[in-house]
Amino acid sequence: MRVGVLTGGGDCPGLNAVIRAVVRKGVQEYGYDFVGFRDGWRGPVQNDTVPLDIRAVRGILPRGGTILGSSRTNPFNSEDGIRRVKETLAKQEVDALIAIGGEDTLGVASRLSGDYGIACVGVPKTIDNDLSATDYTFGFDTAVNIATEAIDRLHTTAESHMRVLVVEVMGRHAGWIALHAGLAGGANVILIPEQRFDVDRICAWVESRFKIRYAPIVVVAEGAMPKDGDAVLKDGSLDSFGHVRLSGIGEWLAKEVERRTGKEARTTVLGHVQRGGTPSAFDRWLATRFGLHAIDAVRDQDFGKMVALRGTDIVRVPLAEATARLKTVDPSLYAEAEVFFG
Repeated sequence: MRVGVLTGGGDCPGLNAVIRAVVRKGVQEYGYDFVGFRDGWRGPVQNDTVPLDIRAVRGILPRGGTILGSSRTNPFNSEDGIRRVKETLAKQEVDALIAIGGEDTLGVASRLSGDYGIACVGVPKTIDNDLSATDYTFGFDTAVNIATEAIDRLHTTAESHMRVLVVEVMGRHAGWIALHAGLAGGANVILIPEQRFDVDRICAWVESRFKIRYAPIVVVAEGAMPKDGDAVLKDGSLDSFGHVRLSGIGEWLAKEVERRTGKEARTTVLGHVQRGGTPSAFDRWLATRFGLHAIDAVRDQDFGKMVALRGTDIVRVPLAEATARLKTVDPSLYAEAEVFFG
């Protein structure tokens, strides 16, 4: 058995732990050969590969990012993309493909498996934690820890200058990072894509904090939107999966708060800091378990499936089900956080 491995979409802590677990168990217990595809789906499209063996994965467990590289290449939007993927897999004599990624990467794997008969197994990766078929995705815990530490640090500087600090975190469609980090970091307002916000209400909360000599922290997910407006975009360009580039809601909100309240407001955009660095212990644990179970699915020839965390168990779910809808923040969870607003 020869197995291909790729990592697609945005990088995140824990990707290398999956690769390591897949290769270690696949070689040691099943005697499989492995080939890595560079830069996500670009690798199969362009036949760009790297050897994967025990030596190649030695020492990568604590490393962030991915030794295979990543990209947002979509073979369905590339000229003859699917034909070239199939030709590459045939040339490389790949019997099965393990795709590690989020909704877009796994969406491609689902279509390749369901419509083109390519043997695929998926591993869920995203710092946004928005894949509905799994309780958690690896990368999320690390991102939340990084954002929480940043909020902790910002409290002291905000209080020193008595100014509003708006912290923009990642979260295109789902506000999991904002909710968890904001609650853990003691934010006074948390804004998420699932709940449109009222700027006047935010200003009232801000002013109430200043009355007790307390500088407020506002945490906002990049995809959050005001009641009477749309998402703030970096520009109008789209990636190969049709996504716009979000950026700027934090700066926009800070200016509005300052204009309406007269209180000085500043913005901190955490951006790709949330993706980088060494993975947390939880993410290493989860990513390793996902890798071990993914290679087991290959051994069982249980293709068209994604490994997922349910409670403390790793289960297999259909890729089509896993990518059918996003997991968003339930209103009841947001209501819990609202107790601490203002």
